[in-house]
Amino acid sequence: MSFLFVIEVLGTAAFAISGAFSAMQKKLDLFGVLSLAFVTAIGGGTIRDVLIGNTPVTWMRDMTTPITILAATLIALAFNRLLKNLKYTLFLADTVGIGLFTVIGIQKGISVGLHPGICVALGTMTACFGGVVRDVLLNQIPALFHTREIYATACIAGGTAYFVCDSFIPDQPADIIAIVVIVAIRLIAVRMNWQLPAVKE
Repeated sequence: MSFLFVIEVLGTAAFAISGAFSAMQKKLDLFGVLSLAFVTAIGGGTIRDVLIGNTPVTWMRDMTTPITILAATLIALAFNRLLKNLKYTLFLADTVGIGLFTVIGIQKGISVGLHPGICVALGTMTACFGGVVRDVLLNQIPALFHTREIYATACIAGGTAYFVCDSFIPDQPADIIAIVVIVAIRLIAVRMNWQLPAVKE
């Protein structure tokens, strides 16, 4: 079992839980909860795979992803009453998910020989676009575009940290540092109320 495989499974579970809780907050039915969990977990990775020509996309060739999504959704449903009153449950699942999926996207880009800048963009896309699809389906402005959310910026910072560290240390520690940077930036940004400037008319 490779390190990247573990990261991908954990990221998929985190995003599935994020999607499931978002659906439950909107009081969707069981099919709606499963659908939101699925598109949140595979949305960014599907777009990534199509862009780099990795087709059929990963989740269609390996049942690990659908099984992980189903299991994570069932866990979210089972512990709904316990977790629904925890203010940061959804936020933490989403934050961990973007950290893990940024690294996966970067590694996918590296595997096909892309420029480091493009790899960071690919990692950011992998991490963010599932959440964009989730928010659009829930008729919300995607968190990616909120001035009050440090979202893609955290992914870019973590991706940059990966390539800086990868020049001096092995891949796995660089992966971990990138994830920690992304999660830390989002947590600190919320704690300190950091925001990107809004574009005014």
